[in-house]
Amino acid sequence: MNDASAGAHGAQDPQGTQKTQTGQSSSTQPSNWNLPNFLTSLRIIVIPLFAWLTLKGETENNAFAWWALIVFILLMITDKLDGDIARARGLVTNFGKIADPIADKALMTTAFVSFNIIGSLPWWVTILIVIREFGITIWRFFQLRNGNVVPASKGGKLKTVLQTVAVALYLCPLPSWMDIPSQAVMYLALIVTVVTGVQYLWDSRTAGQSAK
Repeated sequence: MNDASAGAHGAQDPQGTQKTQTGQSSSTQPSNWNLPNFLTSLRIIVIPLFAWLTLKGETENNAFAWWALIVFILLMITDKLDGDIARARGLVTNFGKIADPIADKALMTTAFVSFNIIGSLPWWVTILIVIREFGITIWRFFQLRNGNVVPASKGGKLKTVLQTVAVALYLCPLPSWMDIPSQAVMYLALIVTVVTGVQYLWDSRTAGQSAK
C-alpha cells in the first residue's frame, strides 16, 4: 500500500494549477482517457482475478499459486508505471489522484484477506494494517482539502517495499523452511506500517502546534 500514491500522478501548485512537463502551469486538466488512468483502472479490474487465483492456489505448489504471484508482480509493475508515465507526460488527473491509492489499498487488502481466508495469516495482522492504511489515506485527503500536502516519508516508502515483499513471499510456493523468514518479513512490515502511521499523525500534530 503505497503512501506516495496520493501524489503518484503528480503535484499541484498552491493555486491548484497543474504543473506541466515543461514546468509551466496550466489550469486545464488533461483528459481522463489516458494511459496512466487505463493502467490504474486495469489494476482495479484484475484484483478479483488475483483473489480467485490466490484462494485456489492456497500458497501450495500448483499453477494457481504461481499465477497469483505472477499477476501480483504485474499489478505492482503497473502501479509503478502509471505514476511515472503521468508525471513524465503531464497526464495528472483528479481521477488518477483518487483511483490510484484506492487501487493500491484494494490490492493489498485483497492479498491480506485472502491469506486470512486460507489460514496463512492471522486476522489481527490484516485488521491493524487496514485500519492504518485507510485511516491515514482518509486523513491525508482531508489534509489536502485543507491545503496541507502530506508527502510520503522515507518510512512510508520502506513500509510499501516491505509489504510488497511480504505478500510476494506468502504467494510464492516456497519450501516449509521459508515459513519463518516469510513471517519475519510480514511482521516487520506490520511494525513499520503501524509506526509510520503514528509518525504521520505525530508530525502533523507537532507542525500544527508550531504554526500557532
